[in-house]
Order: sequence, then structure tokens, then C-alpha cells
Amino acid sequence: MNLYGIDLNLLVAFDALMTERSVTKAGKRIGRTQPAMSAALARLRVLFRDELFVRSQEGLQATPRAMDLAEPLSRALADIQVMLGVAEQFAPETSTVSFKIGLAEHPTYMLLPHILDCVQEKAPAVDVRVRSFAARDEAIALLDAGDVDVTVGVSTQAAPGRIFSVPLFEERFVCVVKKGHPVSGRPLDLETFLGLSHLLVSPEGDDFGHVDTALAEKGLKRRLALTLSQTYAAPAIIARSNMIATLMKGVITTSQLEDQLCEMQPPLPVEPVSFVMCWHRRTNNHLAQQWLRECIVSQSKLIGLTRSP
Repeated sequence: MNLYGIDLNLLVAFDALMTERSVTKAGKRIGRTQPAMSAALARLRVLFRDELFVRSQEGLQATPRAMDLAEPLSRALADIQVMLGVAEQFAPETSTVSFKIGLAEHPTYMLLPHILDCVQEKAPAVDVRVRSFAARDEAIALLDAGDVDVTVGVSTQAAPGRIFSVPLFEERFVCVVKKGHPVSGRPLDLETFLGLSHLLVSPEGDDFGHVDTALAEKGLKRRLALTLSQTYAAPAIIARSNMIATLMKGVITTSQLEDQLCEMQPPLPVEPVSFVMCWHRRTNNHLAQQWLRECIVSQSKLIGLTRSP
């Protein structure tokens, strides 16, 4: 392949297609018509001897070859733009880009409304597409595939080097029972706690949570009468049962069922859960993506969630 014969505009088109996963939206991003983008894609396929993007129900799906090319080409384009002093400008007030955000269940309830406030106020023509996920590893897979621009979820213990992250907030745990439960209205001791039937929320489907980790360190176990993956179903279930649940404080606040529940401190230390925003290295220097990440961080701060350094 004669590198000196490559039209750099084709690489710009490839980068836009990788970001937008739509010929029309990619054309809008870089100021080209749909026929021009279709022609650029045809030339890219010849150049790289690969389909690069195939149609699916969710838009253009990148092939493995395209995924291999995405990061080095994006990084090279960013370096060229910096070198020439013509880095892309992002004007949120006039932009028509689409952002793809991956959210775990809790940030969807707690943070998404505030993110949308920011977008609608400062970038009224920008569209937002939200993708849900439960497992921590799923967030990395979504970023690797380019299916989302950023994710917000529980911190992954060992994120690969290609995945960047920043902490957004922590949630502490509280124990909850229904109002009028025999243990409500008094301090909860460990013996009483272990004698109750427990509800466990486990988005990943495990029968072992933060409380079980703390109990295991003491050689203890609890009875899990119910496990479920939907965090926000838990307060309603607790409000009409004799079970106890150890839930994130924000879940109780957002549930609007506080008047039907009695909160107590757990009878043993339970580590808070950390939520982080993650993004892929290939989009780190993209100005629109930087704006989105700044919007998410700022909204976390405004609602008093960002944890102190």
C-alpha cells in the first residue's frame, strides 16, 4: 500500500463513520453529503480490502478490520490536526452530533436527567442515545466496539490501558425494612441482622454482594430469601414484605418510598460502591467527546455526588 497516495480526507471520513455509525450522520459531522460519504466508504473498502462497516438494526457495525484501524487512525489524525493547528472545533450550540452513553441502572435514575438538562440547555440540536448494561465487563466491550462513547457504572477493578476513567461518585449502604417491622425504630445488631430474611440486589446475577463479603471476613453468612437484578424494584418489595435489604442510599432517595421504609445503619462496616465514567483511548482527544465528558462530570458535581479527592 502506497501510503503517500492515500487521501487524508478518506481517513477523516473513516473516523467520522467509526464515531457515528451512520453515513448520513458522519457526513453531517464533517460537512459532506450522503452521496459523498457513500463514495468515500466505497473507496475506503477498496483501500483497506475490507467491508469495514456492515449494516445492522442498530446502524453500521464495524468489522474486526475496522476496529483494528480505528484507534491508530484516530490518534494519527489528532496528531496531524495538532501539528497543523487546525484541530476540529466543537460548537455545542449549533452541533447536530449524536452522543451514545452507556449507563448502569443506578446512574440512569440518578444522573441521566441532569445530563439531559445540560445537553438540552447548551446543545439543543444534539441527540442522545442511551444503552443499558449490567455487568462491569460489558461496559468495556461496548467501548471497544464503539457502541457507546462513554459509560457510567460501577468501577471495574482492572480496566485495560486502552480504557480511561474518572471517578464520579460513591454511594454508601443503608439497611431498610418496612415501616412497622419488628426491628424498626431501634439500632440493628449483628445477631438480629443475621436472623432476618434478606433481599439481595445483584445486577450481574451473583448470590454474593458487598454485605456477604463483609460477613465472610467474619466467617458468617446470611439467608438470601430473594435475589433480583433490578435495583429499583427493591424498595417497593421491601415496603410490602418482612425482608430486609442493604441498598445504596441514593436508591432509597430516588424511589420516593422513604415514607414507607425505615432506614438503619448496617451492623458491620460495608464498603461504599464507586461509580466511574469510562471512555476509550481512541476518543480521548475528540473535542465533542471531551465536551460530553465535561458535561457529565459537571452534572455530577452539581447534584453533590462527586466524591472528594
